[in-house]
This record gives sequence, C-alpha cells and structure tokens, in this order.
Amino acid sequence: MSARYVYRFADGRADMRDLLGGKGANLAEMVRLGLPVPPGFIICTEACQDYYRLGKTWPAGLEEQVAGALAALEADSGRTLGANHDPLLVSVRSGGAASMPGMMDTILNLGLNSRSAEGLARRAGDRVFALDCYRRFVQMFGDVVLGIPHRRFEDVWESARRRRGVRGDGELDEEALQEVVQQYLQLVAEHTGHPFPISPHEQLRMAIRAVFDSWNNRRAIAYREMYGIPHDLGTAVTVQAMVFGNRGPRSATGVVFSRDPSTGAARLYGEYLLNAQGEDVVAGHRTPRPIDDMAAELPSVHAQLGQYARMLERHYRDMQDIEFTCEQERLYILQTRSGKRSVAASIRVAVDLAEEGIISRRETLSRVEPEALAHLLHPTIDAGAVLNVLATGLPASPGAATGRIALDADSASDRADAGERVLLVRPETTPDDIHGIAAAQGVLTARGGMTCHAAIVARGMGKPCVVGCDALRFDPRGDSVQIGARVLRAGDTLSIDGGTGRVVLGEVPLAQPELSPYFRTLLAWADDVRRLGVRANADTPADAARAREFGAEGIGLCRTEHMFMARDRLPIVQGMILAETEQERRQCLRQLLPMQRADFAGILEAMAGLPVTIRLLDPPLHEFLPDVEELAEVVRGSPPGCREQGLLLRARALHESNPMLGHRGVRLGISHPEVYEMQVRAVLEATADLMSRGVDARPEIMIPLVGLPSELAFCRDLIARVAGEVEAACGLDLDCPVGTMIEIPRACLVAGAIAEHAEFFSFGTNDLTQTTFGFSRDDAEAKFLARYLDSRILPANPFVTIDRDGVGVLVKLAVAGGRQVRQGLKIGICGEHGGDPASISFFHEVGLDYISCSPYRVPIARLAAAQAALSAGGPPSASSSA
Repeated sequence: MSARYVYRFADGRADMRDLLGGKGANLAEMVRLGLPVPPGFIICTEACQDYYRLGKTWPAGLEEQVAGALAALEADSGRTLGANHDPLLVSVRSGGAASMPGMMDTILNLGLNSRSAEGLARRAGDRVFALDCYRRFVQMFGDVVLGIPHRRFEDVWESARRRRGVRGDGELDEEALQEVVQQYLQLVAEHTGHPFPISPHEQLRMAIRAVFDSWNNRRAIAYREMYGIPHDLGTAVTVQAMVFGNRGPRSATGVVFSRDPSTGAARLYGEYLLNAQGEDVVAGHRTPRPIDDMAAELPSVHAQLGQYARMLERHYRDMQDIEFTCEQERLYILQTRSGKRSVAASIRVAVDLAEEGIISRRETLSRVEPEALAHLLHPTIDAGAVLNVLATGLPASPGAATGRIALDADSASDRADAGERVLLVRPETTPDDIHGIAAAQGVLTARGGMTCHAAIVARGMGKPCVVGCDALRFDPRGDSVQIGARVLRAGDTLSIDGGTGRVVLGEVPLAQPELSPYFRTLLAWADDVRRLGVRANADTPADAARAREFGAEGIGLCRTEHMFMARDRLPIVQGMILAETEQERRQCLRQLLPMQRADFAGILEAMAGLPVTIRLLDPPLHEFLPDVEELAEVVRGSPPGCREQGLLLRARALHESNPMLGHRGVRLGISHPEVYEMQVRAVLEATADLMSRGVDARPEIMIPLVGLPSELAFCRDLIARVAGEVEAACGLDLDCPVGTMIEIPRACLVAGAIAEHAEFFSFGTNDLTQTTFGFSRDDAEAKFLARYLDSRILPANPFVTIDRDGVGVLVKLAVAGGRQVRQGLKIGICGEHGGDPASISFFHEVGLDYISCSPYRVPIARLAAAQAALSAGGPPSASSSA
C-alpha cells in the first residue's frame, strides 16, 4: 500500500505544518474556522522528499491520489478542470514548513487552452477578462515550468502596450490581447520546439513537478542557507480553485496585515489593486493603493477584511499577513501567515499582544530575536542635516543607509565583499536579487509598493528600503540612473531614509537612535526574568554613559591600554619604553599618572553606584611603537642620533616571535612593576577623590593573563602596598576588589589555587579560545576558518559562539574549581562571546554571574539572558549578585 501524499483542506489543521507546509496548514485551519476559502487540496512535503529520494521521479501512488483529489474538487465546485464550458481553473503554489516568501514558484489560471478560454469568456460574459487570464497563464507557465526567461514575455507585453498607446495592464482591448496570446504561444513553440501543452491534466502534472523542482532553485537554496532552514524538508504543493480579482472594477486583489509591519501600530495595513491578480501586487509592475482607500470603493469588502484580520490574529495569537481576492465584491481569503515585520514592529506587536491579554509576558520575550535588536541601534539621518533630497518614494523599511550605487545584485555582492558600502538601486527586485539585498546597506526601487518583494525582504533583514520611487529612471545601457534632472552612475554616492521615503544625494550625517517605550518595556520584562547580570566593555566616559543608557549594570572590562594610545600621551608612553633605567621609566609614569587618574575618574563617575572592572595593561610594549619597517624608512632619511633611531632600536629589541604568548599582561607587570603601580595608584586616587565629593565609585582591579597563582599573589601584594599608601594620604578606607582574567588553559586547570588570591574571575574567552585551539585568530579567520565552516569541520566560528566541547569544558572546570575554594566567587565573562545569544545560554547554564559585551550589544544580551533563563525553566539561584 502506497503512502498517503494528498490531503483535502478539510483533512488538515494548523498543527500539520511540517506535513502540509505553512500555506496548506493555514488554508485547512481557515476552512475549519469557517472563513471563505476557495476549495482545494495539498500534496504533502513527504511527496517532495520522496520525489528527490527517487531521483526526481513521482513516488508510487501520487498520480492516482492527485487524480482522486482533483475529482473531489471538481465535484465540490461543480466544474471540470479545463472544460470547454464553464471550466474549473486552479492555482498551483509552493509552501514549505518554514516561510520562504517568493523563493519558490506559483502558477495561476492553470487549465486554460484556446477552448477553455472561450468557455471562461462565455461564463463571465467578458472575453477581455478571459484572454487576460489566458495570457497570464501562458506567461507564468512558460517562465516557471518551461524555463523561458520572464523578460521575453515582458518584451511582447510592453511592445503591445506601446503600439496601442496605453500604460496600464488593464487597458488593452480584446483584439490586442488575442494578439498577445498568439505571440506568447509562438514564443513557447520557438523556445521549446513544441507547442504549448493544451491538456489540463498534463499542465497540472508539469506544474506540480516544477514546484517540486523549485525547492532546489538557486534563490531558495540561498534563502535557506541565510536563515538556517534545513535543506531536506521539501515543499508542499497546494492546488486550489481559482477566484478572479481581474473581473472588472468591482473585483480586486491584495495583501493586508492585521497591524502595521513597519511600526507595529494596531491598524489594518496593506495594499490592493482593482481588476488584478495576486502577482500584480507583489511583483511591483503596478503601484498598488493603500488599503484605507478600499473603505470608499468597496466598503463591505473592507469591513469584512478588518473582521477576518482580527479573528485570525486572535486565533493565531500573532500579527497576520493575509492574501485576499475579491471577485465581483465577494471576498475570498487565499492565505494567512505570521507577518514579516520590522524589528521595531516585532517589539511593539509582542508587547501590545501581551498587554491585550493574547499572549503572556514570557511568551513576548520569546517572540523577539535578540540579534534583531541590533537593527534598532543603528544611526538614522540627523534631523538637523541640510539635505539635497532628489525624490521621495514609499518608506518600506525603516532606517537610513548611505552607499555607492550598485545597479545589479551581482555587482552589489562583489563590491560589498571587497569592503565597499553599496546601495542596491533597481527598477524592482525579484527573488533572484536576494544576495544583492543581503550585501547592500539598503535598497531603492523605482516600482513596487509596501508589500512588494524588496519591501518584505528588506524588512526581514532589517535593512532600510525605499520603493515606488517614480522619479527614478534607468538608462537602457544599465550603467546609470536619472532621478529628476540628476544623472547618477554606478559608484556615485546616494542615501535613503527608509522611514520617510526620501532619496538624498551624497553622504548624509547620521544620528543615534531613540529607543521606543515598547523597546524599554520589553527589556524591563527581560530584566524581571533573567538571572545573569549584564555589564559592558567600555574604555571612555562616553562609552560608559552609552552603556548605562542601554541598561548596563556596570563595566565588565575597561581596557587601560586604549588610553595610552591618545595623541597627547603616546609620546610619553614611548619615552617610558625607551627609558634605560627604572628611574627614567618612573619619571615618564609620573607624567602619565594624572592623565590615567582623570581617565578613571571619568568612567567611575559615569558609572556611579555600579562596578567598574579595570584591567591593568595587557598588550606587549612594542604595540605602542611605530611599525619597524616604517621606522626604518624614516631613519634612512634622518640624521644619526634622531629620536626615531632610538625607537627603531627599541622596537627591534622588543620584537617577539609570538607576541600573543609573549611579554604581556601580568608578565609585563612583574617585569616592570612600576607600570602597574602607577595604574593602581591612578585608580585608587581617582576613587578617593570621587568619594570625597560624594560619588559612589566602585572600582575593581583585574590582572590579565594569569596562569600561576604566584603571579596573582605578587600583584595582590603590590596593590595592597599602593592602596595602603593612598588610604594613608586621603584618610579613606578604599574597598577595591582584586581579581583576574581567566584566559589561558592552565588558569582553568588550577582555578582553585588562583581563587585563593582572587575575589572575582572574568573569562577572557577571546584569548582562551585562541590558546585552547592553538589558533591565531587573525590568521585563522584570514586563511582557513571559512573552509572549516563550509566543510562543517567546525559547526560555528569559535570566536563568535563559544566552543562548548573544548573551551566550554575549561570554563566549567574553572567555575567549579574556583567556587570550591572560595564560595560565592563572582564570575563573569568579558570576551566577545558575552554578546552572542548562543554563548549567553551556555554561560547561564554553567552558573556565571554576569556577562560583559560592547555597549551596543547590551540590549541583545539582556534579552538573550532572559531567554536563557526561560529555556532553563526559570532563573535559578545565583551564586552572587553581579
């Protein structure tokens, strides 16, 4: 007995998504809800899987099951597929378990041939309508099933419109449409060597096969790889009776969202076209009208749409994207799915749904991808900027972008790979442009509406997008565009504002974003759930203030070496390096002391009331000297005894074969304790000064690269001695915890012994990953890491997502060892992994107290930490507060 492959709509449910695909499962669910859905059936994803397993051959029993389901559909509708009188026509659509909008293929009006087209004309009493359906079918079937380039049909269509002097698709008369159909049929015969298939059943078989094949087309594969969708799921095929939005001025087709997909506002949002079929709306060939206009033109249909949108949203407990057709004022719902939306909208919708009692607050937290928050933290056009606005289009996806014009997807991708910031400028985008959209800073199109391909894809990727810019004209040669009177070529700089639709000449000044009340509400709810504290890595008062604004609960890493690189102090640092005696070095350090003190005071004051972990000098000294080759070039043209000659000699003396493992971190502090003494004194004197002024300064001193307990013991003695001197001078009791970075494997293995001298640990996972793998990060990423990832030798870049099986095991050993010796030992992480959601989940699992990341990753980390707590069944008890 063969497997079951075909299901009628009445046989399905929403929870059968993996089997029936998202489209098919939702159609079945809407039938169960009693919505007006044209009848049909679904070929399940298992049929597609078996089709590929059998070498692209139909599995046994599929053809018979399709024939049986078609007979039932014919009985339900009272019509016969492709009949000469009153024919049944069907659509054949793809629909995988995961939404992949526009990536696979669709055929409409299937069942037409010259005889059935005449039957359709008689039934409708409108031969223009029937011929319009026929030419659409031949074009779509020729493109999708027979592989004839879409442009070939478009050339015929545009030529016919030019000859008749019309612009709109619905303006050609019967004679012109008949001529177009004949030219289309001739084009098919010339391209394939065979006449267009006239058997409706053969058309259906070929269309089903084409939809199966589209699962592995180039754009579908690229989309799955981009969004991590497995390649073995297969697509379902939905066969559904056609309803016609192109039956005149009382018919329409469109797409409507139950809420605004750009802002999340609770209002009906969408577009429609009168006298059109569905592909006209999304293809971008005609600019549709806003759904609000329908209230005046088709008021009863508009009212029903609002009712169904609210019903579906409450049923699915999410914002819905609904496709509909109205045939002579009778409304049909053709599809519903969770709507793609901007990041800002996803936050507002999730928060509003919770406030409306539709979902819980905890579910709200799971509805927003942490990484997506980064899109809200990028600049927009400065409101005070003077702009040369060339044109205005439709604001399809918020945010601002500046880039050099790329006029096709391939060049956009190539130029972006070379490090150039590009703006993709197209007449309209198609699914084949997805790699160019992914590479570009933003997208600008001449045609299309708010629900066209460019708008939907850009919103999903969080990229700014302006569509329907009527002033944009393309040179037929393909190397330039004209916007109004201005001619621009590929490589010229252009800017767009996806929030207003403005197109601006040249580069624009950008402003930092304002976080919405919904954003703050979401993160406040996340803070109620998460256990992990969230700090920031910041080296300046400005960075510290930004981190605090984003909700950081302290500074987990303040890198003092960055302060040494400032122009006013680098010569002093270099003088210290050139010093031949300790006395000379101390003289330079005395000049640096007030500078460092001011640095620390600024950061401690910006974070008043919160901890600030200050890492003492880490990099080797040669990093503060000019490049050896550059110095040698300067010395060749300079007199003997010049300063540069001394720098060159010292740089050569400090050269190391492997500086990452060389004279740096605690080793430098032990070799030149006067350097660490100066930094400790600067920290404590800044703290004393702030305390005397009533500022709650909370410094923590962190020693880098410790691998031996005795190294940390040496530094603790040094810090205690300096602290005693400062306390005696200021008359204050300075509480400054001392800890260490755990960033080499030996430190993990002897963490218990190190904990005897440490009040906190902070994992430096960047160096810990390098030393565990034996990788130099720069070399690995430049030379072989990409190959490792492509070949699946590594499942993820270990410098982005923590290596649980190697580095993670060392982290667990260090946590257990440290807390076995010192109960309640505070432990955090300050490497880049502290801002990676997958890594944050691991850090929650192993019981860390806090994570620290760049200021702009703080909101991401707050939400990811909440999701980690929810995934673990709620926040477990912490070993200590962060």
